[in-house]
Amino acid sequence: MTLTTDPGYAPLDAPSKMSVFETEFATRRRASRRAWIVGSVLFFICFALTTWIGDFFKVTQISMPDGSREWRWIIPAGIPRLGEYISKTIPDLSWSTLGADMAHWFWRWKIWLNLLFETILIAYMATVFGVIGGFLLSFPAARNLAPNKWVLWITRRYLEIARTVPELVWALIFVFCFSVGPMAGVLAISLHATGALGKLYSEVNENIDMRPLEGVKAAGGTWFDQIRYGAIPQVLPNIISYTLLRFEINVRASSIIGYVGAGGLGQEFRTAMSFQEYTDLSALFVIIFITVMVIDYGSEKLRHKIIGMEGTRS
Repeated sequence: MTLTTDPGYAPLDAPSKMSVFETEFATRRRASRRAWIVGSVLFFICFALTTWIGDFFKVTQISMPDGSREWRWIIPAGIPRLGEYISKTIPDLSWSTLGADMAHWFWRWKIWLNLLFETILIAYMATVFGVIGGFLLSFPAARNLAPNKWVLWITRRYLEIARTVPELVWALIFVFCFSVGPMAGVLAISLHATGALGKLYSEVNENIDMRPLEGVKAAGGTWFDQIRYGAIPQVLPNIISYTLLRFEINVRASSIIGYVGAGGLGQEFRTAMSFQEYTDLSALFVIIFITVMVIDYGSEKLRHKIIGMEGTRS
């Protein structure tokens, strides 16, 4: 049986068509395999180069129990020291004297709770400022929503600079400008959060349905009207989700930047490490862990409730 085609083409029967398909399929499969092999080779080359630069293959001298010095691979030689460090941070607890042991472990709990409250407030204020900045800049930073290419370019470069510089570096800069204190921490984290949230929000904006915006524009709406009535209702659930996640991240960040004098629990980490108070380090870790766990649980419940409300309204 032959298949009729246009007059300018020769008829092509079913077996010939199948052979052409099999040939093209085999060609593409070979090309896919070559690409996979090349990608795997490049990945392992980069992995090996990175591990070599990172001293994963380093051989160093270590002290043996008898006092002699021998050459050993750094990873198996360092793992016991890691266990030794962790063991120093674990306090001595027993059931018979558990209350006294816990009191000795958390002996500065009043000071730590005050600093924890300060840490949470720093994270809260930084998140508020970061959400405002990231939200406002996410629309001109989206390719499908930017008024022109120059606004797009300038906005994206600003967000890149804001999130490229680590919070600790921003904190050092603001501590130099405004002295030590929580304000430096708020400014440092909020600036970094603006860059990170602006990037996330802009990617959400680039995936929206443009038809509502075109409808607003056809009705005579301005660019701001298109954003207000066409874009924001679509991206609001994702923005809330990213905001709650960022608040959790900012709590962890605000507990560290105090190390350079920007307020919060970080200054206690610095003191404990300077005086080698290892049990204080573990107590601070427990406090931060419980705080982050509670915030994560509350954020999850709130996020699910808001998303559920949005689904009910639609």
